[in-house]
Amino acid sequence: MAGIQNSIAQTVGNYAMVNGLNMYYEVHGTGSPIVLIHGGGSTLHTNFGTIIPMLAKKYRVIGVELQAHGHTADRATPSSFTQDADDVAALLKHLDIPTADILGFSNGGNTAMQIAIRHPELVRKLIVASSFYKRSGMPAGFWDFMNKGTFADMPQVYKDEYLKINPNPAGLMAMYSRDAVRMQTFKDWTDEDLKSIKAPALIVIGDQDVMYPEHAVEMSRVIPNARLAILPGNHGSYMGEILSAGAAGKMPMLFIEMVSEYLAEPAKN
Repeated sequence: MAGIQNSIAQTVGNYAMVNGLNMYYEVHGTGSPIVLIHGGGSTLHTNFGTIIPMLAKKYRVIGVELQAHGHTADRATPSSFTQDADDVAALLKHLDIPTADILGFSNGGNTAMQIAIRHPELVRKLIVASSFYKRSGMPAGFWDFMNKGTFADMPQVYKDEYLKINPNPAGLMAMYSRDAVRMQTFKDWTDEDLKSIKAPALIVIGDQDVMYPEHAVEMSRVIPNARLAILPGNHGSYMGEILSAGAAGKMPMLFIEMVSEYLAEPAKN
């Protein structure tokens, strides 16, 4: 498969019609494919802009923007992790990619896990960065904030980055509303859901993250073939996410080295 992937020229800024959604994606570099899935309220580059050039030196990076985010317009369906997972799976099939490594950050980590649950044949290795599967994995104040928060509470940099891509305030509000409802209505996943993940998984979290580090430990023990990394930093700072860009020092480089070593390890049966 590597030879096939290397023969495909690098392209940037594409759309594909999947499940009635005109999904935006970018491709950087050549090599074995790794899919990047952003978090709520974000775009591909707000979450992964720092590490895409690093990854593209070794991999064929396929970065997506999910329903209502960035370049991808909304559609007349609620957002859900299962629907996002099905959309990404359909994109990989559209691109004729039979299997890939999947890296999801924050809500993108939830989507990545759902891809591994619903479309296990597509996932070679899974990287779940700063995510959760039970409400108890987050401080109680987080859920209070999600229930009482307003559009004004959304980080301004996320608003600005969205409007640079898509100068449409109605689209921005649609993204906010979709993400807010998804979190407000989130119901716990079962341990059986995570136990069904067959792909090797690397669970990554910052020691000062939004979710509890203990929850990441729990996830690493429930998923059958999982590893765990607790890194210094907050929500995404270890990979240079835009809210902490410039303050992460060398951590993004160390994160990429860790990911590369993990992806290079032979998969255990």
